[in-house]
Amino acid sequence: MKKVIYLDNNATTAPLPSVTKAVLHAMETLWGNPSSIHRVGQEARHQVDEARAAVASLINCEAARITFTSGGTEAANLALKSACAMRPNRKMIITSQVEHAAVGEAIDLLVVENGYNIVRLENCSDGIVCLKQLEKLLQDHAEEIAVVSVMWCNNETGVIEPIEKIVALCHAHGVLVHSDGTQWVAKMPVDVQDVPIDLLTFASHKFHGPKGVGAMYSSTGITVSPLVTGGPQERGRRGGTENVPAILGFGVAATEAMLWLTEENIHRMESQREMFETLLASKIPTIHINSSGAPRAWTTSSISFPEVKGELMLLMLSEQGVCASSGSACSSGALKGSKVIEAIGTPGDGEWGAVRFSFARTTTEEELTFTVGALVTVVQTIHSIVSAASEPQTN
Repeated sequence: MKKVIYLDNNATTAPLPSVTKAVLHAMETLWGNPSSIHRVGQEARHQVDEARAAVASLINCEAARITFTSGGTEAANLALKSACAMRPNRKMIITSQVEHAAVGEAIDLLVVENGYNIVRLENCSDGIVCLKQLEKLLQDHAEEIAVVSVMWCNNETGVIEPIEKIVALCHAHGVLVHSDGTQWVAKMPVDVQDVPIDLLTFASHKFHGPKGVGAMYSSTGITVSPLVTGGPQERGRRGGTENVPAILGFGVAATEAMLWLTEENIHRMESQREMFETLLASKIPTIHINSSGAPRAWTTSSISFPEVKGELMLLMLSEQGVCASSGSACSSGALKGSKVIEAIGTPGDGEWGAVRFSFARTTTEEELTFTVGALVTVVQTIHSIVSAASEPQTN
């Protein structure tokens, strides 16, 4: 059987063995309802509390500031609803052009249902939001703005947004800030004491934890307005019996991430991404590395290929044993162009096919070298087919 090289880690990551073990253990022995007062229930409650403390330590906050949800999408929706509910007379939301649908579509719904005015910030370069535009909006409309929501790290390009500066600007004008940290938390160090953000959302399965569980951090002073009602769980912030196995797996994944997050490990992954892009550019000089002029996380390399359809490349790469994607897994099946790539633009004329390679801390240099060879083969094959198809037919 051909070895599979998995480079779609922004979509999801493989659970660590220690995570799988914790989830199975919880299903077998910690099946009690954490809201029950008897011994079986209270043992489950204790383990949930331990996991909450581990997740809180990952971003350096108090455990009480963490609300568990069904995933990053629900967490983002909860954060946006809560921010807007705190200041119901403010009817403007500021965001970026390159948000994940978890934020973008949630904001669109607020516009339809509640009459909010949405402003999507311009890109100054390579997908980085224009801080001058944000500052002007804050100066002119601070009393109208319910929340500013900008993702910390882009899921398609890996671009790192200047969240520290955004938080400082917004707080100087008394405006709340939410960030979708799904592609940043546990992949780079986060300290909400150093970056005093109001709301931060993220998901376990993006860093080797289980699916079906996410978290929202809310700073002191934030009132959470539940999306899910019907019980007192999560301090009244989210009704429903807690998903104990997933939460315990989340806690283990958070602890493992804290152990991994060293300068040495981060530098190694940054070097691997640079090696991959340099080697690929030497083999296929016509490629365009999307957002190459912006600060990018080690997790992501978005490459555009001229005169090639991205979906065709993905299918052919899969046949070579390499799994990648064309962008967000939540929309990649739609066979539509990426809004993110469209927003940042690609040089020149003609068709460009974008492929996203996203790495995990388990990705190796050998896997990336093999992927470059597979890409060369795929591109040559596609060009040969196109060339043959364009030759005049003789009778």
